[in-house]
Amino acid sequence: MSRQLERLLKIDELIRSGKRCTTGILATELGMGERTIRNDIAFMRDRFDAPISWTAKKGFHYTDPNWRLPSIPLSQGEFFALTLGARMLASYSGSAYRDQLESAIRQLAQRLPEKTWIDLQNIVDDSVMVRSGAEVNLDPTIWQTLEQACKHKRRVWMRYATPGKPVSEREVDPYILHFSRSNPYLTGWCHQRQEVRWFRVDRIQAIQLLDQQFEVDPTFDREAHFASVFQYEVGGVPQEMVIWFDPPTAPYIRERRWHPTQQIEEHADGSLTLRFVARGLNEVKRWVLFYGRGARVLKPPALVKMVKEEIQAMSDRYANEEAGE
Repeated sequence: MSRQLERLLKIDELIRSGKRCTTGILATELGMGERTIRNDIAFMRDRFDAPISWTAKKGFHYTDPNWRLPSIPLSQGEFFALTLGARMLASYSGSAYRDQLESAIRQLAQRLPEKTWIDLQNIVDDSVMVRSGAEVNLDPTIWQTLEQACKHKRRVWMRYATPGKPVSEREVDPYILHFSRSNPYLTGWCHQRQEVRWFRVDRIQAIQLLDQQFEVDPTFDREAHFASVFQYEVGGVPQEMVIWFDPPTAPYIRERRWHPTQQIEEHADGSLTLRFVARGLNEVKRWVLFYGRGARVLKPPALVKMVKEEIQAMSDRYANEEAGE
């Protein structure tokens, strides 16, 4: 931001505050000479048609309080989109960006007439609700440390806790931060496993930015990497998944794009067969089980076996409960 723009924004803020502003008062507040202040006010009048008037009682004031310095030329629609986008980001990232988002929206709002701002806020509050499911407990300090590590390509040490497994300490070269199914992830090179891994950011218990710089592995193709992922499982060898969905379930499969490689084969009875190539089987298994008897895995054999074993184990558990065991 240029120094002149900074001065104009500060002059605008002071005049809008309602306090009596003279050339001398403005000069003192900004630490500038009175001649510079007079030139800035003349510039606002000439270039931006600022309705600035002067009276001995009020000092400098706006004759039209709805006028705004057009330093950020946003339409109502654009501002609404930004406000809604901020709400959506806040719902996914928890407190990681809350303070920054609120500050940014407040500053942008100052560029709009007060009534317009209130109307837009009412529309967002009354007409749009953003719900991301279970809230994520995301530590802003950890997230921001990872942002810096990604930006400056610096290795991090972290203490990581996976449910059901011992807490581990490892060093990671952070490649990219992203959200998948409302969960925050770090993808990067794990020196312990010697491969690219995903880490849930909310499972990082402690983090430290290290002095070592790193370069992204030249064999890492970001687009290809994420294209091979189903939901958020990245392990395993890419293989074709083939799943049949019955007629009542098929419409829910048609209405979304589940994977970049997906192909749908329609059947005369209204059912369909979905095919895609992905790594890993556990996440596909969980996804298929969500649809219950409406889905049946056809390939690969290993996935068929996993689903059968899961269903059998569930059946046995309920049977044992009924038997009082």
